[in-house]
Amino acid sequence: MASKFEQKFGKYAIKNLTIYLIGGYVLGYLIYFFNKDLYAMLTFNPYAIVHGQVWRIITWVVTMPESLGIFTIIMLFLYYSLGRTLERTWGSYRYNVYLFSGFLFTIVGAFILYFILLYSGIPIMNQGVALSGDARAVALGQIIAMYTSTYYINASIFLAFAATYPDQELLLYFIIPIKIKWLGLVYVIFMGIEVFTTFRSQGIIYGILVLAMIIFSLMNFLVYFFFTRKKMGIGGVTFKQRKRKTQYKQKVSQAQAHNRYKNGARHKCAICGRTDLDNPNLTFRFCSKCSGNKEYCEDHLFTHEHK
Repeated sequence: MASKFEQKFGKYAIKNLTIYLIGGYVLGYLIYFFNKDLYAMLTFNPYAIVHGQVWRIITWVVTMPESLGIFTIIMLFLYYSLGRTLERTWGSYRYNVYLFSGFLFTIVGAFILYFILLYSGIPIMNQGVALSGDARAVALGQIIAMYTSTYYINASIFLAFAATYPDQELLLYFIIPIKIKWLGLVYVIFMGIEVFTTFRSQGIIYGILVLAMIIFSLMNFLVYFFFTRKKMGIGGVTFKQRKRKTQYKQKVSQAQAHNRYKNGARHKCAICGRTDLDNPNLTFRFCSKCSGNKEYCEDHLFTHEHK
């Protein structure tokens, strides 16, 4: 059931938000390669923002999540696919809230980190000399600009998909099938390694920056999947959920035993009418809240009205 906020503001949700996000990255790459000075004016620099360059609060979203390469291009296509699936599963409104809250947490976190480090006693060095006063503030703003990007926002999309469809398989190196929940775990482990190596090789300032930006950028994932996962359609371990799972298995067994449809299909969506014969890779689920053993495809399972 839609919340009051969703009923009121859902009509303003941006459809296909992921394609706009990736389009912003493409624009950022083009600006970087053709005009690096202009690109530098788009980054999230807290010092510059508090001194009047307020557009950076928005324009940092188009800055490069990582250096351009063939692997980056493949990952952008993957993020598009994952984001599109999440939007169809959750609905555009909730997907919008998820991404925009990630941006907001990142902005707030970068400002908090800037002012904490600015007034802390941690030295910021330049050619062996500790900076102070305005020079310290300028340098710190530039450092934070280097580490504030949408890289970890993309990571939150990946982790959200892994939490929503943990048993979905991806082809690692286009060859090895592996469940995405294990890739999500590996992703988290690599983040931990990144923090450790940054502390060890670049010092406390950069280590704190990486750790803090990971935490703030993934705050949307933590909030949604530790506090609101029931509303997002994520499975839990409550008694009611175990009961529904049992009922679901019973319904599946009954449907398969009776070969429910004359054309030989075993599954059919009650909304769009698609069957497993139309698309063998399409996932179907029964809804325990609907009467009459109604079955829905993955596109309509979480968005249909209960009957």
